[in-house]
Amino acid sequence: MLEDGFGREVTGVRVSLTDRCNFDCVYCHNEGLGDTRGPMAPREGEMSADDVVRFLDVAAGFGVDAVKFTGGEPMLRDDLEEIIARTPDSMEVSMTTNGTFLPGRADDLVDAGLERVNVSQDALDEDAFREITQAGAYERVLEGVKAAVDAGLDPVKLNMVLFEETKGYVPEMVEHVAESDGLQLQLIEFMPELVGKPEWAVDVDAVHEWLGERADRVEVREMHDRKRYWIDGGMVEIVDPVGNEEFCANCHRVRVTHEGYLKGCLNRNDDLRSMGEMTRGEIASAFRETVANRVPYYGEYMVEDGDGGWRVNEKYLDAPADAPPAND
Repeated sequence: MLEDGFGREVTGVRVSLTDRCNFDCVYCHNEGLGDTRGPMAPREGEMSADDVVRFLDVAAGFGVDAVKFTGGEPMLRDDLEEIIARTPDSMEVSMTTNGTFLPGRADDLVDAGLERVNVSQDALDEDAFREITQAGAYERVLEGVKAAVDAGLDPVKLNMVLFEETKGYVPEMVEHVAESDGLQLQLIEFMPELVGKPEWAVDVDAVHEWLGERADRVEVREMHDRKRYWIDGGMVEIVDPVGNEEFCANCHRVRVTHEGYLKGCLNRNDDLRSMGEMTRGEIASAFRETVANRVPYYGEYMVEDGDGGWRVNEKYLDAPADAPPAND
């Protein structure tokens, strides 16, 4: 298993299968790359199923035991079931989706090997949902969540981005997962350094406090130092990376963009390495280089600028990008 210079073993990979999406969420950062989404038709730059599986085979050889497929919307890939079925048996397979394509496909995804799913659902109010996602698919998402639970993917995690537009819906979402079998809630802190709009950020500590006052018990996950709140039988977890050095200090993932670039950190695009037409040996070398070049984010790669914002630490400004592959 590969370990970076900060003692973090890489145990998981997050693979974007497309930047296409049938939603246009106001907070989207497209896996840290910015809003590059385009037409819904497949594009030449997307990795093929063979590309994805070749990389996963290499990663599995390094002891990576988990993959999460993302997008854009990964279910826009007609070959998603094939990709999942061809994923190495040693890897746990999960996916993040907006849920609109789960009805009619959830069972096939499970048969292919999908084990867990996160569904984006930022509000239970249809009008608010439409405003946030720029899509009128509220009922379809609810159907998708039900289809996932019925297919045996429970517990289904509902992803809710926590920002000014959604904070008022937290109480009813907490109540919703407490009353619904097979659901959990994941509150994801809004990241203004990726999207802009710093005025949308909310006081995450206050949300922690509110949940803590109502929780029957609180657990702390080793991964990312995340807190889990159990309230009336429902589970609520907060993903709060902004300013949280513990979060990045416990990160064990490497990412792959939809075009096949290795990416050491969500918040970093100056170290991208293209796998292109690489052989497996060359991919292995590039993977090693990406892991070796990882940095912790808050407090190290990114430092506070004194005005409430963040800037890149100058010593990382000349980091190598797209390092040449080693010989096979």
